[in-house]
Amino acid sequence: MRNLIRTLAVAVASAAVAAAMVAPVHAATAHSTPYCGIRWGSLAKHDSGTAYTDGLADVRAGRHDCFDRLVLDGASWARVGYVDQVRQDGSGQVVPLRGGARLEIITTRADDVNTGRPTYAPADPSELVNVGGWSTFRQAAFAGSFEGQTTLGLGVRARLPFRVFVLTTPGRSPRVVIDVAHRW
Repeated sequence: MRNLIRTLAVAVASAAVAAAMVAPVHAATAHSTPYCGIRWGSLAKHDSGTAYTDGLADVRAGRHDCFDRLVLDGASWARVGYVDQVRQDGSGQVVPLRGGARLEIITTRADDVNTGRPTYAPADPSELVNVGGWSTFRQAAFAGSFEGQTTLGLGVRARLPFRVFVLTTPGRSPRVVIDVAHRW
């Protein structure tokens, strides 16, 4: 009888220890919230507005608490996704980008459809915006315009969640917004 009680006591104690080890992990997983509420994921995305655009006019960037933001002024659509290498439009040459991952951004042309003159001609195609010291962005580069579209490369720290959307405001050109989270 004494051995039976001892065996039952050991079994109950072992079960309690095992439950204590598993329960917190399960509870943390079931009730944890994503970083800053972000549920974007890292698969390719696209968005398009309905507004007419004269073409890509400017590229700018901003820092936020939970993500870094790239804004393409004058763009009314974009396809964005992670790639092994961003390549120049037309030539196919690799566009070198700093960072552990590369986003390829294909968007609105950067030239006037009637005259062929550039609507966006960056002073330094390899450094469109200064993102030195930022949490996520490492480099934004112009990869050219060809056959009615423009390609940009965005070097980021790692393959992180991102989102893409078009903002349209009455009386203002549309703009594409690309947000990349600081972490998962």
